[in-house]
Amino acid sequence: MIAATVFVILPLCLAMAAFSDLFTMTIPNRISLILVASFAVIAPFSGLGWNVIGMHFAGAAIVFCTCFALFAVNVMGGGDAKLLSATALWFGFNQSLRFFVADVGLLGGVLTLLILLVRSQSNIILAIGVPIPNSLLLAKKIPYGIAIAIGGFMAFPSSPLFIATLESLK
Repeated sequence: MIAATVFVILPLCLAMAAFSDLFTMTIPNRISLILVASFAVIAPFSGLGWNVIGMHFAGAAIVFCTCFALFAVNVMGGGDAKLLSATALWFGFNQSLRFFVADVGLLGGVLTLLILLVRSQSNIILAIGVPIPNSLLLAKKIPYGIAIAIGGFMAFPSSPLFIATLESLK
């Protein structure tokens, strides 16, 4: 039962956040709250030691402080900051750097360029009738929750919680 929840909760929450960000340009607070609460409940039963769990919370706190600073200077949205912090909790202190730099950072840059390209051609896209959400064409913001979700999907198999759960199944 624990293994099923570990393998379902993070991907499902990330997918919900990505779709919400795509269509409404907001990420509901409940998604981040579910990620934090479920990690707090699941982690002790999945084989992670208390010191490792503490390091996961320390890593998430560092990410939250960094994201809060970026939010304060209007570089990052509040929903993105909370989702990134809650997701970092699942990756821990050591894996979060790989998650941010390799996955979220690279994908975020590619996503931003693609959205800017689509927006520059919005008149043509609207004239042809291509079904693209208005939020992508008209909003001034970038739905960065999509990059966070894809990065999370890519990095999840190497996360300590995923690996510990697999080890406990053997």
